Amino acid sequence: MTGHDEGVITINIAEADDGERERRRVALREPFRTLLGHLRHEIAHYYWGELVANTPHLSRFRELFGDETRDYAAALQTYYQQGAPEDWETRHVSAYAAAHPWEDWAETCAHYFHIVDTVETAASFGLALKPKHPAAKAMTADPGSGPRWDTGFDRILQNWLPLTYALNELNRGMGLPDLYPFVLSAPAIEKLGFVHEVLNVRAQIRKLTTTLAYLDFCRSS
Repeated sequence: MTGHDEGVITINIAEADDGERERRRVALREPFRTLLGHLRHEIAHYYWGELVANTPHLSRFRELFGDETRDYAAALQTYYQQGAPEDWETRHVSAYAAAHPWEDWAETCAHYFHIVDTVETAASFGLALKPKHPAAKAMTADPGSGPRWDTGFDRILQNWLPLTYALNELNRGMGLPDLYPFVLSAPAIEKLGFVHEVLNVRAQIRKLTTTLAYLDFCRSS
C-alpha cells in the first residue's frame, strides 16, 4: 500500500510499472498520477501533524479545509462509493481532495510542491516567456529569480500559470496529455497560499534556530 506512518512513507512498488499506474489512474478517474506525486502527498500528511495540528495554524486550516475531526475512514468510504461532489472543482485542487480535510491538505500541499519545484527548475534554466501571439499577452512569466521563501505566493503563481500554459501546449504539440491538467479555482489558490505561509513560517524558524546555534557556537569558542 501507499501511505505514511509518523513520517515513514511507503510507496506501492506495483505503481513503478507504467501500465499498472495508468490502469489505476483511469479506474480512479484521475487526470494525474505519478510516483513523485504519491511521495509529495504522503510527505504532506506528515507535515500536517508537524506544522498544523496543535499549532496556531489549526483554526485557519479549519476555515479553509474544514473540520478534520470528521470520521476519516467513513469519509474515504463515501468518496470511493459515490465519488467527489459534482462541484469539487470550485473548491479543491483535485477530486480526491474533496474526500476529507486531511486529503484536501495533502493534495493541496503536493500541488504546491509541484508548482515550486517546476518554477525553480525553470529559473535554473533561465527560462522566460515573451509570447508574440495576441491571445497570449498575459503570459509574461519571468522566473529568473526563482521562488524564495520571502516571495509571496502571488508572485510564484504569476510565474506558474504562464508556464503551465506554455508547457501544456508543448505537450499537445507532441500528442501528449497536458503536463498540468488542472484548473485552480480561487478557493484552491487561497489554500495554496496558506500552505506557502505555513511552510514559510517553518523555514524562518529553522533559519533562526540555525543562526542562534551558530552564535552559541561562536560564543563558546
